[in-house]
Amino acid sequence: MTISNLKLSKIVGKGYEDFWNCKKRYRVLKGGKASKKSATTALNMIFRLMKYEESNLLVVRQVMNTHRDSTFAQLKWTQEKLGVTHLWSNTVSPLEMTYIPTGQKILFRGFDDVLKLASTTVSKGYLNFVWIEEAFEIAKEEDFLKLDLSVPRGKVHSSVFKQTTITFNPWSETHWLKKRFFDDTPENCDTFSTNYLTNEFLDKTDFDVFENMKRNNPKKYRVAGLGDWGISEGLVYEDFEIGVVSIAEKDSLNWKNFFGLDYGYSNDPTAFIAFKVNPLSKQIYIFDEFYKKKMLNCDIADEIKRRGYAKERIRADCAEPKSNDDLRRLGISRIVPSVKGRDSVLNGIATINEYRIIVNPKCVNTIKELSTYVYDTRKNENGLMMPKDSDNHLCDALRYAFYDVRFFKPDVKQTTENIYEKTFKGGWDV
Repeated sequence: MTISNLKLSKIVGKGYEDFWNCKKRYRVLKGGKASKKSATTALNMIFRLMKYEESNLLVVRQVMNTHRDSTFAQLKWTQEKLGVTHLWSNTVSPLEMTYIPTGQKILFRGFDDVLKLASTTVSKGYLNFVWIEEAFEIAKEEDFLKLDLSVPRGKVHSSVFKQTTITFNPWSETHWLKKRFFDDTPENCDTFSTNYLTNEFLDKTDFDVFENMKRNNPKKYRVAGLGDWGISEGLVYEDFEIGVVSIAEKDSLNWKNFFGLDYGYSNDPTAFIAFKVNPLSKQIYIFDEFYKKKMLNCDIADEIKRRGYAKERIRADCAEPKSNDDLRRLGISRIVPSVKGRDSVLNGIATINEYRIIVNPKCVNTIKELSTYVYDTRKNENGLMMPKDSDNHLCDALRYAFYDVRFFKPDVKQTTENIYEKTFKGGWDV
């Protein structure tokens, strides 16, 4: 069985014909959730490699270890969907795919090691196709340029062509992707925008999710639903950016680590956040997170231990004392309940807003929450604007843990000089 025997239109569906057939140097696709953009791209890539014998593919995300449950899984699904699984060898160590009849490769890399990424090569044919998935995670245009100058590179046989495909959710209109590819689109580039309305494979329950989002969070619906560019109006935390903080040894005593945990299970994710604070320079650096549904308390404890935080003081939601007791019994001995009271939410937000927030690019769920955490149009009984109580689990965990910052008193005689890579100002505004 070959792909040519299949009716691709039945598998791919509508809305992507121009994207599928585009052969320009850059093919840039922004879209909302459930818009088929990743699934269609994966289908297109498997189809192309089996069609163009000398071609190979490099798949890139910001963090290497996010591939296995995203792009790698998506490409495996594609092989099954096309009925060609028996023609592919898929390994996780190293993480790669090989088309058995010809030896063509699909390689996976991360922007967290840009130099290694730029030196990627193949032994057979050309590394002529690149797919950058979730490109909004790539905070620095300079990293993209390093890759773009290296892969794909050089002349290729006339039977193949070179192309970089970029797919992402458009969380921020200030991101470099908009200026580079959409504001003044180069001649060697085609741009595309899609949303869930082009996905005929969704059922009524799927559409109901978006209709509910449209009613209750129109700003999020504009981005996650319709695939439009995000805006900054009404954000709870406006002063945040994406970057990596490097702390000088002489400044290390001015920084302290803090940890927060918000419980979830079926409908909401469990959200854990790790961050550093410098009260003198008024900076918060969020450097780690985990964010997952259906985590039992033993799973939470195991994940905290795996990340090396078992002995740290962790502020967790006081509404679940039984879970806090469970975690102590499971070895997370320094977990303490959050402190809540009258106007504690607004007071906590006001205190955090005195700081500039810098988020490590790997903390993608924190970035998304900060991008969509907005004030409600309704006011509370005191006439104050309250934030919407949705998609704010990591923001809640941040606020729980920030309570302890008031007790941290660094030596004011220490210098407050520190160096950080300012990668893009303004954050992923929605």
